[in-house]
Amino acid sequence: MSQVITCPSGLTGKIRGMKVREERILADRQLAKGGGQVDALLSACWEDTVDPGPYSLSDGPLDWSKVLQGDRFFALLQVRIATYGPTYAFSVPCQRDACRAKIDWEIDLSELPVKALSDASRTAFAAGNRFQASLPDGRKVWVRLLTGEDERKLPQLRRAAPDRMLSGLLTHRVLEVEGIEAREKRRFLEDLSMADATYLFDEFDRHDCGVETRIDIECPECGAEQEVELPFEGRAFFLPTKKTQTRSASSRG
Repeated sequence: MSQVITCPSGLTGKIRGMKVREERILADRQLAKGGGQVDALLSACWEDTVDPGPYSLSDGPLDWSKVLQGDRFFALLQVRIATYGPTYAFSVPCQRDACRAKIDWEIDLSELPVKALSDASRTAFAAGNRFQASLPDGRKVWVRLLTGEDERKLPQLRRAAPDRMLSGLLTHRVLEVEGIEAREKRRFLEDLSMADATYLFDEFDRHDCGVETRIDIECPECGAEQEVELPFEGRAFFLPTKKTQTRSASSRG
């Protein structure tokens, strides 16, 4: 049965849960290698666009490669919820070196906080995905938000220069720097302090939208509370999870 969802940008459409035939998408190594699994899965489970939000449908159906990363991930979560329900069980090791115990945890995916795309950001994205930001010293920079096309390019960046991933990502996302010629942009970005780079990534987040995936959990062995990134392990995330003895955020206390 289909349901209507509204993504963080305002994109609204009808989705359905996965069917057995979608297993081919999850098992397709070529799609996985080329980064096309997400596009294929979303295309299969997205039944109709009710409101395109900031996206253009002039060339036909919704092109998921042009959709913002935050919308894509939100839609994937909704597909999983429509398939298996909102409960997601996972395991992570305790972050304390003296413990490292296995932590079994459970979360309700429908309760994850969602940040909507602001009206100003929606307008800027629709006008060419170009946003004005700044560095701590006041220097202006113009940046772009990540889309599906970028998700497919990032693994290539990692393989091409694994020791310069941060500078590669900054160069990819920063379109222009005030007073810096285009051919000098990479050198300028590589000379940034780590504090300035962190500030710039915060600027990206300020304009972006999406789902908050950092959660607090507690180790049952040592009692340490820790923040973890919710693990979404590709194919495993879209397969049924085994029933285990887990704890959830609502069970603490």
